[in-house]
Amino acid sequence: MTPLQEKLFSLADESYRAFQLKLLPTVAPETVIGVRTPLLRAMAKDMLKAGEAEEFLSSLPHAYFDENQLHAFLISDTKDFSLSLAQVEAFLPYIDNWATCDQLSPKAFKKRRDELPPVLDGWLSSGETYRMRFALGMLMQHFLDGDFDPCYLEKAAAVRSEEYYVNMMIAWYFATALAKQYEAALPYLAEKRLSPWTHNKAIQKALESYRVPPERKEYLKTLKIPNAR
Repeated sequence: MTPLQEKLFSLADESYRAFQLKLLPTVAPETVIGVRTPLLRAMAKDMLKAGEAEEFLSSLPHAYFDENQLHAFLISDTKDFSLSLAQVEAFLPYIDNWATCDQLSPKAFKKRRDELPPVLDGWLSSGETYRMRFALGMLMQHFLDGDFDPCYLEKAAAVRSEEYYVNMMIAWYFATALAKQYEAALPYLAEKRLSPWTHNKAIQKALESYRVPPERKEYLKTLKIPNAR
């Protein structure tokens, strides 16, 4: 066991581990240590300040889920865009669950959004579950506000997958789009341009959102597809 792994086990919380296991069906239980997220974030910041991140980031694959979470936080706090992008590319093949995928949120991407679209296109067309989910998450995070372009809705709608974690992210993306870019996003639901399950899940999540006004929610209810699977 490495010194870092020993530290992670010293921070383990068994009740939190039990909670995590219920949410992570794709993760082997023996790989979950149970370190709470704020502690992992603090570790990442300390490692970056101490110059201890590079060796860990180059030691893929990791043995534990918590190490992968730490890895995601380290990349997220990397300030250099090119380095951050290279780190993401190296890490994506090892992501095997939605939680690590969604915790990966590189701050450096905000500075160079204009360089992201072709990279995201490659991930979206990869056919790999967590590359696709991550790309959809980046579309949602970076391109539904000031840098919005309707073409991004088309890119998300064009994704077709049998994977639950991809389709759930498409639904989340469109629910967020209905909150932020309602007029542009609505035709994708009104014209039923998503797969039936994803269509209904997007509506469900929009109905749960406090950012969608009540009158719009009433209309969205009429667009549900009965008995969609």
